[in-house]
Amino acid sequence: MSTRNDRERAALLQGTLDLLVLRTLAVGPHHGHGIALAIQHSSQGALLVDHGSLYPALQRLEAAGWVRAEWGVSDNNRRARFYELTAAGRKQLVKEAGEWRRLAKAVGLVLGPELNGG
Repeated sequence: MSTRNDRERAALLQGTLDLLVLRTLAVGPHHGHGIALAIQHSSQGALLVDHGSLYPALQRLEAAGWVRAEWGVSDNNRRARFYELTAAGRKQLVKEAGEWRRLAKAVGLVLGPELNGG
């Protein structure tokens, strides 16, 4: 049975992935695997996006009108869907990035300066 906290945690993680995808697509169109690699590269390997989470996120973003997709051919000559940010997606990115920065700042205030030692 799912609790309210579980749903809120899932929504936060989902929203974070959506934000990362929108930010990645702000640079230019990518296919799904390229998005995952770009996030991994941008985070210096700290964030690994599972394709089982990525593709539902891309479908969610497309349904919201924040990305659009069309079929094309990848660098390795395979058929792939390429996603690009829409104007509405760019506005959503600005909104979500601002909210995330405010949240990160608030968490930083609570954490305070880095603690050294045990």
